[in-house]
Amino acid sequence: MKSIFKPKLFSVLKGYNSQSFQKDLFAGIIVGIVALPLAIAFAVASGVSPEKGLITAIIAGFLISFLGGSRVQIGGPTGALSLLFMVL
Repeated sequence: MKSIFKPKLFSVLKGYNSQSFQKDLFAGIIVGIVALPLAIAFAVASGVSPEKGLITAIIAGFLISFLGGSRVQIGGPTGALSLLFMVL
């Protein structure tokens, strides 16, 4: 019988320590510096307000991080936000 899908986050947290947190925090800051202006640009290019781009980037970022299937998976605004702006 197949098992139910469990996000990778649950198995990664078992061996998580302060050194891993520092590296992840630094990586998150770098991604935020790049992704948030890109999200604003996608919003403006799509014809919606820049605030919607920021909100979508933040929510999509958390969802991608939580539901992602790999520790090294990259989920950025280029793919996810393009689809989500069409819905807005």
